Amino acid sequence: MESKPVEMHPMDEHNRALIGNVHPADYVNPEPTGKYNLVVIGAGTAGLVTAVGAAGLGAKVALIERHLMGGDCLNVGCVPSKGLISAARRWAAVRDASDFGIRVPEGVDVDFPAVMERMRRLRARIAPNDSVERYSQEFGVDVFLGDGRFVDSSTVEVAGKKLRFAKAVVATGGRANVPTIPGLAEAGYLTNETVFALTELPPRLAVIGAGPIGCELAQSFRRFGSRITLVHSSGHILSREDPDAAAVVEAAFVKDGVDLALNASVVDVKARGDEKIVRIGSGGEDREVLADEILVGVGRSPNVEGLGLEKVGVDFDKFGVKVDDHLQTTNPRIFAAGDVCSKFKFTHAADFLARIVIQNALFPAFGKRKASALTIPSCTYTDPEVAHVGLYEKDAADGGIPIQTYAQPFEDVDRAILDGEEDGLVKVHVRAGTDKIVGATIVASHAGEMISELSVAMVNGIGLGKIAKVIHPYPTQAEAIRRVGDQYNRTRLTPTVKRVMQQLLKWGRA
Repeated sequence: MESKPVEMHPMDEHNRALIGNVHPADYVNPEPTGKYNLVVIGAGTAGLVTAVGAAGLGAKVALIERHLMGGDCLNVGCVPSKGLISAARRWAAVRDASDFGIRVPEGVDVDFPAVMERMRRLRARIAPNDSVERYSQEFGVDVFLGDGRFVDSSTVEVAGKKLRFAKAVVATGGRANVPTIPGLAEAGYLTNETVFALTELPPRLAVIGAGPIGCELAQSFRRFGSRITLVHSSGHILSREDPDAAAVVEAAFVKDGVDLALNASVVDVKARGDEKIVRIGSGGEDREVLADEILVGVGRSPNVEGLGLEKVGVDFDKFGVKVDDHLQTTNPRIFAAGDVCSKFKFTHAADFLARIVIQNALFPAFGKRKASALTIPSCTYTDPEVAHVGLYEKDAADGGIPIQTYAQPFEDVDRAILDGEEDGLVKVHVRAGTDKIVGATIVASHAGEMISELSVAMVNGIGLGKIAKVIHPYPTQAEAIRRVGDQYNRTRLTPTVKRVMQQLLKWGRA
C-alpha cells in the first residue's frame, strides 16, 4: 500500500526535496517478515535514535511514521527556527555595526521571502540524514509510513499490515498546545507547525507566551521588521529561567523594540477583515492590539491519541505516557521515549532517552539504566542565549538543598567587552561546604556552546575548584567560567589559612 501524499507549504523545489526524503509519495511499505525485536512508533529524534541504535546492535526493527521522518526537530522545530535566528542575528550585527566604527547605509532592508527560502533550502539539505531511504537501505530498518496503533500486546497495525513484536517503543512526540481563548480559532493563528510556511512578513505579530518558542520567534520576527506584542502571564519572560538571566534577555528585547505585555493574558480575539483584534487584560485593565497574525507558543501537548494505548494497558494522561525511571510503561513490553513521556522537551534529551530505551528494552541483562541519572542541559536561542544545566536556585530551595552561588558578570570579562557583549553572566551553584556543582546558568551570545564545560564537570564529578585549574585561552568569553572557579577557591583562604601561609613565608625568609 502506498503512503498518503504529504504537502509542505509553499510547495517549491526545496519542500519537494524535503518530502522526497522524509515522506516520499511513491514509497511502498515493506512486507513484515516474522516477529520484530522492536517496533518503534514515531520517527522523530527519539524514534530515529532508538531504531538506528537497535538495528546497529543486530536487532530486527520496524519504524513507523505517519507524517514526516525527522519529526518536529527537522521539519517545524530546531532546524527551521535556527535558520531564522541566524538570519536575525545578521540583521542585528548590521544594526549595531556603527558601535564598532563600521559605517553602513541607512535603512538596511530585510528580504523576508529570501530569508524563508534560505531556511527551506538548508532544511532540505539536512533532510537526507533522516530520510526513509537512509534508514531502510543504509541501516536496515523496516520503515512503514502510516498511522500505527496497537491491536494487542504483541501487535501493531499500520497501513493494513500487522507487525508482531517482542518489545515496542512509543516515540510519537508532541504538538503545539493551543489555549482556550474566545475567538482565537475563528480568527486564525500560527504555531511552530505553521509559522515556517510564511512567505510574506506579517507587519504586526502578536505572540502569546514568552517561553523558549515564543521568545526565539518574537525576537527574530521583530528584527525582520514585524511590530511585535509579546503577551506573557508571568512578571518576566522565560519564567523557568534564573531571574537574573531572564532580565538580560528582556533588556535585549526592549532594545530590539518588542512590546512586552507582562503579567497579562489574552481575553479574547476578534477578526475584522484581514486583521485581528487581540484584547489583552492586565491588572484589571484591558487594551486592544491590532495584529495581522497571531503566534501561539504556550507549550506542548503529547501525541497519545489514536495509538490504541488503552487496549494494551499503557497508562497516559494530559502530560503524556506514564513511564518509570527505566522508561517502561505500565505494560512491561512497551517503553516510551522523547516528548511523549518526558518533561525535557529537547532534541538532545530525546536522543539520550532513546539510548536508555535500547538497553532497557533489549539488553536488560547488562543492567538497567535510569533516566534520572541523566544530566540534561538546555538552551534558549535568543540573542543573547540562555543556557542552563542542573538545579536552579528555586529548585534547591524547594528541595531543601543548601547551596552557595558564584557569579561572574561579563562586564568584567575582557573578551565580552571587546565583543560589545557585556550584558551576560555565568552563575554556578555548588552544594554548600563543597565545590560540587549542582547547577549553572550562562547568558552569552553562544551560551549553548559554553554550557557543556559545566555539564562535563557535573557528569564526571569535577568540582568548581578544579575548573579554576583549567587553562582557558585568553581572551575568550569562556574564561568567565574559570573565573567563577577562582571565586570559589578564594573562599577557601580563611583567616586561619592565611595566618599559616604568612608564618610559612616568614620561616622561608629566615
